[in-house]
Amino acid sequence: MGVLGIPVILSTLATILVGGHIVHWVWTTIYNVYYHPLARFPGPKLAAISNGPYCVWFMSGRQPYKLLELHLKYGPVVRTAPNELSFNTAQSWKDIYGFRQGRQAFMKSEFYDGSSFADRVRSIINERDPTEHGIMRRYLAHAFSDHSLSEQEPLIARTIDQFIDQIGVKGAEGLDLGKGFEMMTFDIIGDLAFGETFGGVETFEPHPWISITLGAMTQGALADMFKRFPTAATVINFLFPSKIRKLTEETRQNEDMAISLVERRIQGQTNRKDFLTRILEQRDPKQVSDLQLAAHSSDFVVAGSDTTATALSCIMYYLLRNPAVLAQLQQECRGAFESYEAITASSTLPLKYLQAVILEGMRIYPPLPFALPRVVPRGGDTVDGHFLPEGTIVSTNPLASTMDPANFEQPYAFKPERWLDTNEANILEASQPFSLGPRGCIGRQ
Repeated sequence: MGVLGIPVILSTLATILVGGHIVHWVWTTIYNVYYHPLARFPGPKLAAISNGPYCVWFMSGRQPYKLLELHLKYGPVVRTAPNELSFNTAQSWKDIYGFRQGRQAFMKSEFYDGSSFADRVRSIINERDPTEHGIMRRYLAHAFSDHSLSEQEPLIARTIDQFIDQIGVKGAEGLDLGKGFEMMTFDIIGDLAFGETFGGVETFEPHPWISITLGAMTQGALADMFKRFPTAATVINFLFPSKIRKLTEETRQNEDMAISLVERRIQGQTNRKDFLTRILEQRDPKQVSDLQLAAHSSDFVVAGSDTTATALSCIMYYLLRNPAVLAQLQQECRGAFESYEAITASSTLPLKYLQAVILEGMRIYPPLPFALPRVVPRGGDTVDGHFLPEGTIVSTNPLASTMDPANFEQPYAFKPERWLDTNEANILEASQPFSLGPRGCIGRQ
């Protein structure tokens, strides 16, 4: 073979490779659209072909609104990716996330493998195995019992009192309540999870860890996208190395700070009653390391701070936009207490209208608006009347559930009364801000 034959061979090989990729892409497209087990479900055709639309929706921050739009167009079940379905019914909440006595659980998907600490140790959020998660939840549950929450209340009340004092001082000049709620909730959860606040309420300046935590959450979303699109990972790392490096550094900083705070709390001699008080009493150091405790504590901050701040901001906004609702709530609260000191977690439980206002706020703006993906177990299973093959990724989208007129009458109206009557036009179980079942929020009380 002459030297001149080498270019011909290379050209032929390149043509074969490119042609092979094209044939594979065409066949995959045809299969996904017409022959895939999920082909019978409605949704955008591009989403049936590729993970691209899903990644764009998620990374843009508009995924909940896009899925609401899709559910309003296509109905209670939508195909959002080649092997993924989104639901928005009360029954789907129960089928996917509820307790499944004697049946296989819908395990968490690989989405959770990109969270903080996931490459070092498993924690209450990123542990996918139901059995291991159950063990974790049982020993962590002691920190969230009614007795423990009662003991923790003075710590919570102290930060709330400081926040109210700050409003009195700074209110005349105007302040951003959304940011204020964020600092307050981070301080409260930090105090309970690590034994010290972040000092946000005292200074009314956000602690650097808030932005670091948000950066770590962004990395988790990126990790999911990179798994769906390995080629995109290579391209993005090449085009934006400094930004990717910054996110990676923020994730590591988040982990290192959590480890440092937990170690300091463990070494300190204190009688304070916080999350770690009960957890340390129950743990076996040979089975639960300091690193895993740090991961759990970090999870508490991520899960309990920004979500609570979001709920408070939403409720305050809609109360101010609806004077009649605000007046009725004020009447109920002021009629129930003779002094500020009489207001406690237990004394507010009988206030039905207050509870309705909180539930309505979390319905109209779910604190965690994006879906929590699960995997259909071995042998397949049924969700909302649809039998699905094993390995299918499924979820119920909170916003698409609560803002669909099929579930709630006048969904955009702030109407706490819907939680106090039995109007069949409102399917109250379609709103699950804390999720439900064995993976439901451990700190919902």
